Amino acid sequence: MQHQISTQIGGKLFNWKSQTFVMGVINVTPDSFSGDGINLNVDLAVNKAIEYEKYGCHIIDIGGESTRPSITYNNTSTTSLEIEEERVIPAIEAISKAVSIPISVDTYKASIAEKAIQAGASLVNDVWGFKKDSAMASVVIEHKVPVVLMHNQNHTFYADLVNDIVNQLEELKNNAIKAGVSESNIILDPGIGFGKTVNQNIELFRSLERLQDLNSPILIGSSRKSTIGKILNLPADDRIEGTAATVVISILKGVDLVRVHDVKEIIRVVKMTDAIVRT
Repeated sequence: MQHQISTQIGGKLFNWKSQTFVMGVINVTPDSFSGDGINLNVDLAVNKAIEYEKYGCHIIDIGGESTRPSITYNNTSTTSLEIEEERVIPAIEAISKAVSIPISVDTYKASIAEKAIQAGASLVNDVWGFKKDSAMASVVIEHKVPVVLMHNQNHTFYADLVNDIVNQLEELKNNAIKAGVSESNIILDPGIGFGKTVNQNIELFRSLERLQDLNSPILIGSSRKSTIGKILNLPADDRIEGTAATVVISILKGVDLVRVHDVKEIIRVVKMTDAIVRT
């Protein structure tokens, strides 16, 4: 039986399992895989954030470097620290003044996370789970902010897909706790689309309930992912129904937080699903 977990994010208490929470994506990049990058247009980012808050979004996730699997898969970063900072920090500063919901920074670089927190972010979303930048743990601990630790790897080889992912997430969690991160500040993400083939992503969806054994809140970021595109043969900006299907399946299997691009529509999907599943 999983114990009740709560996490304080930006002054708001998230009682996991009480409902499904929604994280809305704002990509301040020119090259987002999902086709929604808005680059340096801070006003556009602010307007989007205000819209998200109006729809009932719970967290806004701001990223300044495309984390499309082809980039992380090849173990290369195409965005310099200076460019990423130039994109992310002004957006976070402006958005934090315009909305009252918590802001997450989507980065695996400690120096960006540090500046983002100073600018108003209250959650770090690290797609490499502290593995790319060892200083990231220190930043999270010093500022006492929660962190999303995601499963990621540079290949698609598994001895046993689901067991391997569960074990690696447990290792990420334990390493973070040993470093000094409070257990209640850890959110885990199995990394749909990262180091996984289409068939592996589908297999992972079928077994998401296994992640409940980790006794941490679970985030799923399946929105507009290429697995949906390949199955439905649709471009990134036309995958809302496919995304909705993955969100419903995720909720049925106990996921706590969904990271999405189509906030208005997916919040409706979440509310309807929660009304059936969580009451």
